[in-house]
Amino acid sequence: MELDYVLPLRWADDSGIEELTSYLRRLARHARVIVVDGSDAELFAGHARRWRGLVTHVRPAADLGHANGKVAGVTTGLRLARAEHVVIADDDVRYDARTLGAVHRLLDRADLVRPQNYFSPLPWHARWDTARTLLNRSLGADYPGTFGIRRSFFERMGGYDGDVLFENLELIRTVRAHGGTECRPPGLYVRRLPPDPSRFWSQRIRQAYDDLAQPARLALFLAVLPAAAAGLLRRKVGLVAAGAGLAAGVSVGLAEAGRRRAGGCRVFPWSASLFAPVWVLERAACSWLAVAAALRGGVPYAGARLRLAAHSMRWLRRHYG
Repeated sequence: MELDYVLPLRWADDSGIEELTSYLRRLARHARVIVVDGSDAELFAGHARRWRGLVTHVRPAADLGHANGKVAGVTTGLRLARAEHVVIADDDVRYDARTLGAVHRLLDRADLVRPQNYFSPLPWHARWDTARTLLNRSLGADYPGTFGIRRSFFERMGGYDGDVLFENLELIRTVRAHGGTECRPPGLYVRRLPPDPSRFWSQRIRQAYDDLAQPARLALFLAVLPAAAAGLLRRKVGLVAAGAGLAAGVSVGLAEAGRRRAGGCRVFPWSASLFAPVWVLERAACSWLAVAAALRGGVPYAGARLRLAAHSMRWLRRHYG
């Protein structure tokens, strides 16, 4: 395939280096691989020795002062890409020849391809986080850790803002603001490795902060805890319990609808749908913590604070129109 693969990377340790190297070796049979490595000097040098002759291994471009290092990695990789069709993927995404080929073909008719990730293996916290994926699928589409994009379109739109937290949504909205076509195949499943439990917990508030770019969604989650508290203060325990039961049933039903969509039962276990009420409660609590972080100047990210989750479509259309 005439396909380039861009992998932005920034590691604090090499605990997963053997598995990643094995994946890069398989990947290099099907695409030209560009690893943009923002790791510290010692790790970068070790990666360079290990991957010499296997991939193109570079630092993020020095002229990119993006606060979000992933955007700097993506932009650097797209500058070096030669193919018209490019796959962008986080370091925990695992393609095979079939899924790479599917993205490659879809890029013949779309400027941006948005596959669907699924976790494998599935420890308990991955099932918890899968509930979010299923709810997103039931109401539209999920936000994956990988995209396919046309290089010429990316160059024409001049990249995307690198000073936002929710860089995936920023890329999607920037493509739309430039009149690009997006393809969201709900049945194109690309495997993703789950984070370890400590990383899972560290992502709770940061993921809730992403909802600041989706005000209606944020307002919905912010309303959950005050509504329950108001009912309890009025001693309407039965009403609160009935409402909680109804909300739990609806969330499980929506998650199950997302699981069954486009053959999702093949990759999503039924138990993940049962985590939907737990995830909703988590997001309801973390949304308030995200608002508090916004009032303090933003959410911590790579030693700094990012205030903006993503630009609105209205702002992007006005800016690029």
